[in-house]
Amino acid sequence: MDESSENAREIDGSERQVESLFSQDRDSISMMLGEPLLRSSTARISTTSQLAIVGSNICPIESLDYEIIENDLFMQDWRSRRKIEIFQYVILKWALCLLIGLVTGLVGFFNNIAVENIAGRKLLLTNNLMLQEKYYLAFSVYVGSNIVLAFSAAALCAYIAPAAAGSGIPEVKAYLNGIDAYSILAPSTLFVKIFGSIFAVAGGFVVGKEGPMVHTGACIASLLGQGGSRKYRLTWKWLRYFKNDRDRRDLITCGAAAGVAAAFRAPVGGVLFALEEAASWWRSALLWRTFFTTAVVAVVLRGFMEFCRGGQCGLFGEGGLIMFNIHTENSTYGTPDLIAIVLLGVIGGVFGSLYNYLVDKVLRTYSIINERGPGSKVILVVSISLLTTCISFGLPWLSQCLPCPPNLEDECPTVGRSGNYKNFQCPPGQYNDLASLFFNTNDDVIRNLFTSATDKQFQLSSLFIFFTSIYFLGIITYGIAVPSGLFIPVILAGASYGRIVGRLFGSVATLDVSLYALLGAASFLGGTMRMTVSLCVILLELTNNLLMLPLLMLVLLISKSVADIFNKGVYDQIVKMKGLPFMEAHAEPFMRQLVAGGVASGPLITFSGIEKVDNIIHALKMTNHNGFPVIDEPPFSDSSELCGLVLRSHLLVLLKEKKFTKKKTSIRSEILRSFKAYDFAKPGSGKGVKLEDLDINEEEMEMFVDLHPITNTSPYTVVETMSLAKAAILFHALGLRHLLVVPKTPGRPPIAGILTRHDFMPEYILGLYPYLNPH
Repeated sequence: MDESSENAREIDGSERQVESLFSQDRDSISMMLGEPLLRSSTARISTTSQLAIVGSNICPIESLDYEIIENDLFMQDWRSRRKIEIFQYVILKWALCLLIGLVTGLVGFFNNIAVENIAGRKLLLTNNLMLQEKYYLAFSVYVGSNIVLAFSAAALCAYIAPAAAGSGIPEVKAYLNGIDAYSILAPSTLFVKIFGSIFAVAGGFVVGKEGPMVHTGACIASLLGQGGSRKYRLTWKWLRYFKNDRDRRDLITCGAAAGVAAAFRAPVGGVLFALEEAASWWRSALLWRTFFTTAVVAVVLRGFMEFCRGGQCGLFGEGGLIMFNIHTENSTYGTPDLIAIVLLGVIGGVFGSLYNYLVDKVLRTYSIINERGPGSKVILVVSISLLTTCISFGLPWLSQCLPCPPNLEDECPTVGRSGNYKNFQCPPGQYNDLASLFFNTNDDVIRNLFTSATDKQFQLSSLFIFFTSIYFLGIITYGIAVPSGLFIPVILAGASYGRIVGRLFGSVATLDVSLYALLGAASFLGGTMRMTVSLCVILLELTNNLLMLPLLMLVLLISKSVADIFNKGVYDQIVKMKGLPFMEAHAEPFMRQLVAGGVASGPLITFSGIEKVDNIIHALKMTNHNGFPVIDEPPFSDSSELCGLVLRSHLLVLLKEKKFTKKKTSIRSEILRSFKAYDFAKPGSGKGVKLEDLDINEEEMEMFVDLHPITNTSPYTVVETMSLAKAAILFHALGLRHLLVVPKTPGRPPIAGILTRHDFMPEYILGLYPYLNPH
């Protein structure tokens, strides 16, 4: 954990833990800090929580080291690298992008086919029983299948990998911002994310598999980038070049983009999603690699589509890999259509902001239930599954049976497969339009809503009932302990009210009602997620209708502008609610009134360039700091000066090898001969040297160790009089973990404090200065 909050433990000698992970007002923060500490202490103490909700579990978090550690070992390694080694590094990075694309594409295909076949067989069996008028038996089979699938998904999440719950996009977004958490990208999380998502979507929940695919792609990239998993004895030592957070960040960005490409078969949309929503840092080289990765995904999915056309993919054929093709003879539009589109944008903004507000409230409620243990998580999931099943089976009984339209190319009523004309309880020659929406997989329901066969195949009452149900079921389903995405529920609800608006404007409108369904989906997506460019391209790739580009741009801009009046985007909101200390690219306005020295934490724990082993062991035991300033004193320097910053992980590696001296002398050359830079490379999650691994006797405790070869001699520093706003922008732009604060005037100790991301959190700053106006 970062140094700033651990300093609190130095001052009062006790562990402090923020009991609530949710945002609190300034008065409650001041009470938590304590008035005497605020008024009398000159030390600045960060009390922002170092716990956060990841998936459905509360776990400790820490920051990532995106900075290049320029110590003697690194410089020696970099200078000694041959051209062939640099060429090998470049080739391996492109090869990893290729592997990420291949594996993510395969997983996306498997996910789609599994959902379509499991859900398809369940629906086919239920429909066959309905045709035989065995209604009670049909309901028993339907509810039993859904509960079994829901229980399986919940058990996997609750007992194996709680970090796999939810969409995973907030966690991936936080990771790419520099926040790490236990098992967020672990192999167990990947396994549960894949199979839990299949069970949850096939089990009839109002969730999508698209959001979890982003997390899945990130997990695949992390697993490949760290050289496999030592725990499961799958390792590749030749990937030592990528054992650092900077390269892993790039690979995980490619993985997140590949997840979107695999979910929607939208390679360009995946790149733009990573750029607009997921990544906090971007550069041209990363753009090329991300584009290459998503292109590989597109080729893989295209190949499997050709394979599926031969009838080799089970019950529903190509399944979710089919695009929602919207082709109409008339794509022109007039003034009434523009009025309707503006109305859709406003509706999407209002409904989207309300959706985010309600999702926030539900997540806060579920967090209380989830804290009670895995059993409570499973019970909550099964309860939501039972409610969803009863609604989807019971509401179609309220719909009237409609006669099949004449001269249809499609079969009516639809028997034994997906389609728009479900029989349900109706007599031969008639269909139940509401059953066509509830008794299909999510992908087939979207196809039904986007279809332009006839604009009156769904009654207005049925569309309204379906929209209301999906809207509120999507809200209460997100946050339970199953992998769940928001894209599909939002598209379903948006397409429903878009089709309603299209029907209401049908007498004066020129556009087809299916295009209104597409624009409604776009407006709701813009209102909830607040993305514009990436959503526009994803929807264009999803529907294969470039003529809708101007209208999609217009409706997305309107819905986002309207929704921004009320609250933030859903992923930004969830990141904050989960307690993840996300660093924004901009500084808060009130930071301009403060200076860096005013919030820097203290007192500091520093080491000498050649330090006693006992002092290092004691500091590592008493604190959880990840960075320690190193100060050179005479006779090793003319005066007291800042040598640099040494990391905890590097200290542990050095201490484990016991390169000690009995006298306080430098052994820099011996250490440089004994170690290579990759000996100090960051291992996979939780696999590094721990303090408990050290075996140091009493005699060795009195010896000395030279820290110069592993000290980062060029840490980023700011003068204590720099404005906090400027320091925050610098901290984010460079992707730092530690920012050293140096004194303005001579004659003082060479370092005045350390800034970490927790010191830039508004909760901490407003706790120190409660009189500031946060707005």
